[in-house]
Amino acid sequence: MAFGAEKRRAANPRQTLGRLWQYLGRQRAALAITVTLVVVSSLLNTLTPFLMGQAIDRYMLRHDLAGLSRTVLLLLGAYVVSSIFTWLQTFVMAAASQRTVRAIRRDLFERMQHLPLKFFDGHSHGDLMSRLTNDVESVNVVLSDSVTQITSGILTMVGTAIAMFWIQPILAVVSIVSVALPSLVANKVIAKVTREAFRTQQKSLGALNGLVEETITGQRTVKAFHREERVMVAFDEANAAYRAGATRAQSFSGFIGPMMNLTGNLGLAFVAGAGGLLCVNGMATVGLIASFMGYARQFSWPLMTVGNLLNGILSALAGAERVFETIDLEPELDAPDAPALAPVRGEVVFEDVTFSYVADKTVLRNVDLRAEPGQTVALIGPTGAGKTTIVNLLTRFYEIDSGRILIDGRDILEISKSDLRRQLGVVLQDTYLFAGTIRENLRYGRLDATDEEIVEAATLANVDQFVHHLPHGYDTVLTERGSNLSHGQRQMMGIARAILANPRILILDEATSSVDTRTERHIQEAMLTLMHGRTSFVIAHRLSTIREADQIIVIQAGTIIERGNHASLLEQGGYYASMLASIPVAGMLPLRGGRQAALDF
Repeated sequence: MAFGAEKRRAANPRQTLGRLWQYLGRQRAALAITVTLVVVSSLLNTLTPFLMGQAIDRYMLRHDLAGLSRTVLLLLGAYVVSSIFTWLQTFVMAAASQRTVRAIRRDLFERMQHLPLKFFDGHSHGDLMSRLTNDVESVNVVLSDSVTQITSGILTMVGTAIAMFWIQPILAVVSIVSVALPSLVANKVIAKVTREAFRTQQKSLGALNGLVEETITGQRTVKAFHREERVMVAFDEANAAYRAGATRAQSFSGFIGPMMNLTGNLGLAFVAGAGGLLCVNGMATVGLIASFMGYARQFSWPLMTVGNLLNGILSALAGAERVFETIDLEPELDAPDAPALAPVRGEVVFEDVTFSYVADKTVLRNVDLRAEPGQTVALIGPTGAGKTTIVNLLTRFYEIDSGRILIDGRDILEISKSDLRRQLGVVLQDTYLFAGTIRENLRYGRLDATDEEIVEAATLANVDQFVHHLPHGYDTVLTERGSNLSHGQRQMMGIARAILANPRILILDEATSSVDTRTERHIQEAMLTLMHGRTSFVIAHRLSTIREADQIIVIQAGTIIERGNHASLLEQGGYYASMLASIPVAGMLPLRGGRQAALDF
């Protein structure tokens, strides 16, 4: 399903309201209680103007103090009971709206867990966070406040109209025409302009959040390159764009309330004038006119309420459109009813695999390779040659355009992603650690692992040796991304996590880059322990990491140009051999300007 098509579908306000109602409709018991309370309070509100008119005509003008006292007590009782029921309906509806928003937020977060990485590559993380927080919260505000008030308003208008036509049809027509029609026309005209303004405001807020999230995450880089002023300029531009959008939206929506008040007051003036004429001609009493003034105000109140709520309603619709736009996206494709995958031996075969991230820009062309169970396959080539793409396809982070990838003779497209990834262990160049204890981060590799198994895996990965020097050992709390550990320690944590997961196939993506020699030795020891008896794909910077591989695959411009072990490739005297011959220091590759760097084929 195309993203653009979903966006157009989500942008239909009626359909968005329908979707919100589907979620809210799950709270049937709360809605039933709320409607009952609203009906009672609306009936009481409809009764009070009638009682006022009766008090004037039957008791005040006749100087009947006892009857007036009874009517005043009835009015007080009606007001008190109506207020209690109004509070109860607000309480019940607030709980129902929170449950509804929780369901929307959960569906949105769940859908994000099942979207392909391509979606996240094309969207700012801050914007996605804004959809989960700001956009969903705008829906919460409207559900908790608007539903009861709009429902109450509709019932009040219906009850008021019936009462007015029963008492005096001519004044009823004057009241409805003079109060309702101008309000409805004003609402329709202003709402059309305001809705688009709120959409722009929500998009600007998402962009602003994306910039903030990116800047906070990359604060080290900002400071390292002295880009604080440039970041502030970008922030000011995004902040100004949001301010402009918010000002436009709030200005239009702020015009609605005064407009509703004006039309309501003009309507009351028409009712008073018409009532006065009827009274002069003996067709109405003073009490009846007083009742109609109350009814006219009651009739205009829901319209003014909608006008005042339109600000939040339009903001919620804009937010809900963005939320449903994401929920409606197609999740990652998976094999339907795929049988369970038994433990694999580890044979991996690529057959004529072609892939492109963007149409017409092929990254891999007709790639064929075979890794036997237990073999170590090193992938080397220039930056951008397609090394990481190969392992991304093996893990099904992305889907191939053509060809096949087989594990133990079975096409991975016929295997569910969860089963496939249980057989794979991935150690990246930059291990991601979550805020939590070291124990919790290691257990991420296998949630049912015991404390003893965690310590055993940590010992094999040389993690145990530095954990004992931490203040709370395995219960030491790591900050976000594990920034209170060194780069090498985080990489060893990643290896320990993979050991604990006990996969049959390993992917080591530049796991020894950017560390000192001593740390590299510890990491390599841990890697050898992890790779023992497992099929391993290694993307490496350093010659020492790849020279013992069973196969070395040389990739250039998305095509395999050489393959073999270290010795056979040297004998061929091709690209691999020429690269090694150009290295002035063992394991170092010359760069422009006479500098040297770790071997990065």
